[in-house]
Amino acid sequence: MVHYFSSEFTLGILGGGQLGKMLLYETRKFDIKTHVLDPSAEAPCRIACDVFEQGDLMDFDTVYHFGKKVDVLTFEIEGINIEALEKLEAEGKKVYPSAKTLRNIQDKGVQKQFYKNHQIPTPAFRVFKNKKELNETIVQKELQYPFVWKSCTGGYDGKGVSIIRKAEDIIPLAEGSCIAEKLIPFKNELAVIVARNPSGEATTYPVVEMEFHPEANQVEYVICPARIDEKVAEKARAVAEKVSKAYEHVGLLAVEMFQTEDDEILVNEVAPRPHNSGHYSIEASYTNQFEQHLRAILNLPLGKTDSKVGGIMVNLVGAEDHTGEVVYENIENILKLEGVTPHIYGKKETRPFRKMGHVTIVNKDITKARKIAEEVKNTIKVISK
Repeated sequence: MVHYFSSEFTLGILGGGQLGKMLLYETRKFDIKTHVLDPSAEAPCRIACDVFEQGDLMDFDTVYHFGKKVDVLTFEIEGINIEALEKLEAEGKKVYPSAKTLRNIQDKGVQKQFYKNHQIPTPAFRVFKNKKELNETIVQKELQYPFVWKSCTGGYDGKGVSIIRKAEDIIPLAEGSCIAEKLIPFKNELAVIVARNPSGEATTYPVVEMEFHPEANQVEYVICPARIDEKVAEKARAVAEKVSKAYEHVGLLAVEMFQTEDDEILVNEVAPRPHNSGHYSIEASYTNQFEQHLRAILNLPLGKTDSKVGGIMVNLVGAEDHTGEVVYENIENILKLEGVTPHIYGKKETRPFRKMGHVTIVNKDITKARKIAEEVKNTIKVISK
């Protein structure tokens, strides 16, 4: 048995953003020593880890040498040098999720092909090497409007995704490799988080429902439990388990899905790490997603995933016309509301739609929680000085 607690055991985390910061709440709780690598000197993680290093996550030598200093390596962002992870694994270093898992997820074209190869239901798609190839296919009438365009790499928080309805919509798109995906008329966007440890023990969290901001293409509200039929929820969890088994991942896997008009479940995309759709769990679940990620990657028994109470998460994003030093306006007013807990990520600079924090609302009555969530959204403002 490895002694993780109050020992010299060191967990390395690649990426020092808000997900890493929230993971560090749990390493602090368990007294587990941590090293964090991030390109920004202002990374939210820098105040809570034992050792903070500034460096490029895509640079082979930086990632490799960082990994050599720790006992187990994990990550909170997908933009990492995979070759460095592969070399570390070849030398016996434990990397969870594995480089193989990340290689199948990091590029969205590879990710979509993975679903096809494993008979996992997903919207119909085509992969293109570049924008020129995409344009040629449209000219030849092999691709019809409307469709969803996704950049194969570099997309996050609504960036790198566009609905293409006419030729002019293609002009501002990035030049690199991309996917054209069938536009699915769906009832709901759902997500299920699956946890798996190296021993093969696996468990799923309840299905959550995601409400999106129409312009920014970002999640505004995450609602748990999802307001869907029990049979649909069972189907969504079963699909998520199938995806998890196919990837053979260790740690957390967030599976985002569409519920179609006829209640089919289609996988949209996955993230091999703690995820925005699981933040509600900090206040609402028996075992929050960050503690569960730790349990999974350290091969400890997995915790109970049930919710203790209904939970809704509201994302706090930078106001549209504000860039600069951040101010959280009216935060004291939301603290007066029942069951409200704000989480501020520690990013000093705000810009339009940048994720700056989130707020959880817990209530036994999910309808009441949703009303309070709306009040929170309309009250707090993330602006600049």
